[in-house]
Amino acid sequence: MSRLWGRVAGLFRSKSFIGADMTGNKYFSRMEQIDGLGEYLKEKRWVVFRREEDPTSIPVEWICWLNGQRKRAPTPEEMAELDARRERVRLNVALLKKEEEEKKAKEGTGRKITSIGKAEGPELTSFVRHFPADSKGDKAEEASKEADQSRVKEHESEIVTAEPKTTEPSGSGSSFRPGTWQPPS
Repeated sequence: MSRLWGRVAGLFRSKSFIGADMTGNKYFSRMEQIDGLGEYLKEKRWVVFRREEDPTSIPVEWICWLNGQRKRAPTPEEMAELDARRERVRLNVALLKKEEEEKKAKEGTGRKITSIGKAEGPELTSFVRHFPADSKGDKAEEASKEADQSRVKEHESEIVTAEPKTTEPSGSGSSFRPGTWQPPS
């Protein structure tokens, strides 16, 4: 009962006004006892919103203070300096984007979009030049088919084996058999 009475009385205790932000939100703090222990005090921090409760309207610096990541609340001078810095960054980003677009327009190196969501593929002509002339045409297709068939035969022989070759778990996909691996004893 005394804890309940302490909490009710705490609502009427003096709260100290810490500051306000640009949107009009007000920030307060109060020292409270921790679970009835008289010597241990904890600072409680909260915000009273100017309009409706919108957590996105709280600046980052005040969020850090509310969460206890800052010991001191941000000053109005600090907030003005940070706002000016954010505005400079926004202007620099806009300037860099504009310069980049102008550079692409002059060089004409921008990729052409043929349809929404699809871009041209990479240029492979320089890559293909590195292959010898005999790898083109029917011989390449035949070699590819032979390689595919040999891979299928190797894969089938792996599936047929009953015991794993090692004591470590192995296999994936169609060769995986749950419950076959046992740890070494």
